[in-house]
Amino acid sequence: MRILSGIQPSGRLHIGNYFGAMRQHLQLQAEHEGYYFIADYHALTSNPQPKMLREYILAVAMDYLALGLDCNKTVFWRQSDVPLVQELAWLLSCITPMGLLQRCVSFKDKVAQGISANHGLFAYPVLQAADILAFQSNLVPVGADQKQHIEVTRDIAIRFNNEFGEIFTIPQDYILESVAVVPGIDGRKMSKSYDNTIEIFEPAGSVKKKVMKIVTDSTAVEQPKNPEKCNVFALLKLVADKDELADWEKRYRRGGTGYGEVKKRLAELLTAYFEPYYQKRIELEKDKNYVMDVLRQGAKKAEAVARQTVNKAKQAVGLD
Repeated sequence: MRILSGIQPSGRLHIGNYFGAMRQHLQLQAEHEGYYFIADYHALTSNPQPKMLREYILAVAMDYLALGLDCNKTVFWRQSDVPLVQELAWLLSCITPMGLLQRCVSFKDKVAQGISANHGLFAYPVLQAADILAFQSNLVPVGADQKQHIEVTRDIAIRFNNEFGEIFTIPQDYILESVAVVPGIDGRKMSKSYDNTIEIFEPAGSVKKKVMKIVTDSTAVEQPKNPEKCNVFALLKLVADKDELADWEKRYRRGGTGYGEVKKRLAELLTAYFEPYYQKRIELEKDKNYVMDVLRQGAKKAEAVARQTVNKAKQAVGLD
């Protein structure tokens, strides 16, 4: 099965990115054919500063490689290095109904967050469809909030195939029900746009400061607490082993445990969880030419696959 996913370089990657997507990407590469890319064209929809965009692209690449992405098993590239996908996006745009895009909730959500209502943001699902269809992807790992975009991709692919012949593989979304939304320190979904994140490779001292700021209710120390409604416990689930988590749950329910105590342990566990990857990340920071070479080599492999698909699509519509 060919797995495809992309991640935007719109800021430093955080533990929400890791537990919500990256961990699954790294696990899937062991059993499937992985195609993962840094979605730098998608990042342009929020008008980032050029200097920061360059830094974030490199940082995303280093994070993935440090966390265990194996470029011998997985094709890993920068989206803008395979311009054929943008060519395919135009072909798809010409058969995509406006109503389909107008029904996409993510456009409305991002505009509500203050992002400029530009055409790139509106047409984002078409480029995303091209990203997926260019590589004849079977499965697309996404969070539940991205499910609609995969449905749009399927609609576009089916419409194109019905009109011009069986060109595209119809992809399926791959949503792990066990992966809940990772809360940020303010209780909302962890997101760079909310400025409520804990970065994957953040220094231990900074991690502790942020964890201690996690929003909780005002239940007194001696009172019983509901772990299922606690942001700290939600994060604890991600890093504590089964026995320790069960012990914390008992302590919550019987009372006598303060949130501060749980937060201190959470900070320790988060630091310990990512500590094995720190040294590799430091080494990559010193060898950025290697990182860029990995992306270039990945782009060559990705381009070879995309070219076959785009040539078929162009021929199908009459652009022989």
